Amino acid sequence: MGNQLIISAFVLLPFLAFAISLLLPEKKETGFSNLAFGTATVQLLAITGFIGYWIWEGMNPLNIPELEIYNNRHYRFLLDFYFDKTTAVFLWVGAFVTFLITRYSRFYMHMEEGYKRFFNTLLFFFLAYNLTVLAGNFETLFLGWEMLGISSFLLIAFYRERYLPVRNAVKVFTVYRIGDIGIILAMWASHHLWHENITFIKLLDEQLVSEQLASHSGIGLFIAISLLIAAAAKSAQLPFSSWLPRAMEGPTPSSAIFYGSLSVHFGVFLLLRTYPFWEHQLAARILIGLTGMLTVLIAYPIARVQSTIKTQIAYASIAQIGIMFIEVALGLETLALIHFAGNAFLRTYQLLVSPSVVAYMIRDQFYHFKPQQVTVEDTLPKRLEYSLYLLSLKEWNTDYFLNRYVFHPIKKLGRKLDFLTPKNLLLYFLPVYALGLYLYFQQELIPEGLKEWLPEIFGLMGLLMVFKAFSERIYPRLALMLVMANHFWIALAVSFNETFDYSETLIYLSGVSVAGIIGYAVLERLRRREPAFFDLNKYYGHVYEHPRLAMIFLLAALGVMGFPISPTFIGVDLLFSHIHEDQYLLAAFNAISFIFRGIALIRIYARLFLGPHIKNYHPTAIQSS
Repeated sequence: MGNQLIISAFVLLPFLAFAISLLLPEKKETGFSNLAFGTATVQLLAITGFIGYWIWEGMNPLNIPELEIYNNRHYRFLLDFYFDKTTAVFLWVGAFVTFLITRYSRFYMHMEEGYKRFFNTLLFFFLAYNLTVLAGNFETLFLGWEMLGISSFLLIAFYRERYLPVRNAVKVFTVYRIGDIGIILAMWASHHLWHENITFIKLLDEQLVSEQLASHSGIGLFIAISLLIAAAAKSAQLPFSSWLPRAMEGPTPSSAIFYGSLSVHFGVFLLLRTYPFWEHQLAARILIGLTGMLTVLIAYPIARVQSTIKTQIAYASIAQIGIMFIEVALGLETLALIHFAGNAFLRTYQLLVSPSVVAYMIRDQFYHFKPQQVTVEDTLPKRLEYSLYLLSLKEWNTDYFLNRYVFHPIKKLGRKLDFLTPKNLLLYFLPVYALGLYLYFQQELIPEGLKEWLPEIFGLMGLLMVFKAFSERIYPRLALMLVMANHFWIALAVSFNETFDYSETLIYLSGVSVAGIIGYAVLERLRRREPAFFDLNKYYGHVYEHPRLAMIFLLAALGVMGFPISPTFIGVDLLFSHIHEDQYLLAAFNAISFIFRGIALIRIYARLFLGPHIKNYHPTAIQSS
């Protein structure tokens, strides 16, 4: 009971601090900084003491079923906490780095216009970090994982009156969401593999894991590859490496805590947490090791040719994390943990002193310039040397690869659906959806051959709507309506698998409907106030004049996309529990819909409310490099 209270307090303390920070008046700078610094200090001392006690007691893994959020005959949504060696290292390093950053930020962010917003987001990130590290099952981990994505977006877009920070924040959030498809599919497959919400402590039972994998080797490899995709996206491994330098547009403290030390290592954490599951799958270990090795070979030369210190640090960190992937694949868990701690502390230090180092090096070069010495690259044939140099300057076209082969085809497909105007959406969506509902209640009228494919057909229709919302450039309200329509189509598609308890459908669609109506009302009010600046072609910066509308719409967008622990989020997990293990297409349609719903909604928010203010009666912020 004592361990349960202490471990729960490691999540509860940041949550209370975040809630209190929302209530403090904006002018109380010392209040915010003292609250954040005090929270980090107490957390660090408590974690240090508990880890010492835990080591004294024999370092036995602890599993704590904390809170049952939802339970019915076939599905249980449980918040579960888990404490082991990996948790201890990540928890302590996170508390120590946060302690340093909050101390540093008290003075670095002094007199900034968004001082309160910065510390609000920092405490929110600290809450998400602790929740993810202490997660004892996939559901709890995914709660923190999604919260990390939102806090990442808010920290990168801290300078929301500038163009590049906002644009890069959307790009980073997009890559995060693409990686989230791995976590979602791994959760879905693990439900069918274990027939329960498996806890991480059960994965320590080697006999249980080996028996399951012996009879379901294909599902086991599928889960391992899904986890690798999620880990690679979160830790900026190939082919997702290009997002990390773009994330450095935020304030230096947020770059240090987020992209230098803590958040960027969550891919390593995910692999370490699930290591007992995939350690006996040779193919998975080879893929993880190859991903790390290729990333190291590409990230190292890119770091050598960068002209900005933040970008150099970013790619150097990517290369080190690639080595950690290799270490984890080889089974060197303890070495990977030591490597994580060392890299986290080094990158935090480098980023925090980077402004001073740049100033010093400029003066040093001015007074003590020396001609460049011959490097290893100069020993290579000139054609090869120059080719490597140009490829490294272009970051091996990783950004181009994602745009060309992921986002461009989806936007092209979305533009082919331009007939989905607001009028046609109501004219065709309602009758066709009514027909689908009628077929659901009268399933005996459906031919057997067609009935088998109806879930996939309806799921595809929902997916096309969210693709159109993602590519929409003119009508913000249409994009929101299409996202809501996607939810309804997905719910109908999954309902054909088996008879839903109507309470489950109500949980899911109630969250969508309420948040969607609020979001639509906000957009309508903004359209009436700013009719000349109301489309998705550029960034309009309406938060400058309409901060309340911006906040309400952000909360509504989070509700529609399925933010933890909203009814929509629980409903999404409920839907996946009803998708059969042989319905890979339907699972893929549902997962991709979840990803692009979030991207489309954040894009609406960013385009309308963030960026340089469109009106010219005040100074325009200088665009950063």
